[in-house]
Amino acid sequence: MSSPRSYTLADFDFALPGELIAQHPSPLRSASRLLDGRTDRPVDRVFRELPSLLAPGDLLVFNDTRVIKARLLGEKPTGGAVEALVERIVPDEPGEPPHQVLAHLRASKSPRAGGFVRFGLDAGTPGAGFDAEVLGRAGPDDSLFRLRFPADPLGLLQQYGHVPLPPYITHADAPEDAERYQTVFAERPGAVAAPTASLHFDEPVLAALAERGVHSARVTLHVGAGTFQPVRTENLDEHRMHSEWFEVPGSTVQAIAEARARGRQVIAAGTTTLRALESAALRSPAGLDRPQQGETDIFIRPGFEFRVVDRLITNFHLPKSTLMMLVSAFAGHEHVMALYHHAIEARYRFFSYGDAMLLARARPSGP
Repeated sequence: MSSPRSYTLADFDFALPGELIAQHPSPLRSASRLLDGRTDRPVDRVFRELPSLLAPGDLLVFNDTRVIKARLLGEKPTGGAVEALVERIVPDEPGEPPHQVLAHLRASKSPRAGGFVRFGLDAGTPGAGFDAEVLGRAGPDDSLFRLRFPADPLGLLQQYGHVPLPPYITHADAPEDAERYQTVFAERPGAVAAPTASLHFDEPVLAALAERGVHSARVTLHVGAGTFQPVRTENLDEHRMHSEWFEVPGSTVQAIAEARARGRQVIAAGTTTLRALESAALRSPAGLDRPQQGETDIFIRPGFEFRVVDRLITNFHLPKSTLMMLVSAFAGHEHVMALYHHAIEARYRFFSYGDAMLLARARPSGP
């Protein structure tokens, strides 16, 4: 039996014309294109066709996270500009100062612990804004700052924050983004990036899925800014994944067990849903047999053994990204690279506001 192939960062690279990076969403959510990549020969479809591609009794699992207005513009007392991206809101703990957040800060000179940054001056209202105290460095390699807001962070972000559009979207956030960079079923606030595969679902598609007899369930994974973090080492063993909070409730565990009993497929709407489900399954020798919640830094790449998800709906991802590695692990590296080649030739739209594809889990290769 041949040894498994060893992959490096270069194996997940491809040349993407810049004009294929979608800067705005399609006029209608479900009018996006859908590349059906379940078989060797790709089929070009439209996303609204998805219900007809699933079978009655299949289970479609969504991520119900809600994107917060996590980007803040401000300045130091010296007048120097500061831009913050709130990575997560820290739960209040007894004996600890309340209203803390962890944030990435961009400034010509980093603010020191004990200092303050005033955010929200761009609101254009006299007296607008608030002062955040810098408590110190935090996170892996001290890459984050711990800040204390004067009141509930969610309320202040909603009032003064901006939609945290990805770095490859070049325009400032607009009212369109507040609506369209959010799923129609978003419930639990905490993400700083959208679960983009689910941006294509609208009420008519959800209704058609229900009429088709496709069941649904929810997980939560609060997508962090680390989802855009580049991989900087050719040796993938040296890459350190970011951590994100997730929850798989008991109702979803039961729904998956019932789908299995019916002999039906479990379909993940997006890589974040897949990461939550497979992370939960790894926590028990028996697989996904109980509710799970906590932090996950799961790194899925070729060679990973999937235990839950049979089908995956996903957008097109950045070259050399961990998400390219994830979809390659799921559907097979050669197959995924061929699908991307087809998508570029067929002028699909890429990344967060781009088009989607439907993948089947590759069968394990054996002797």
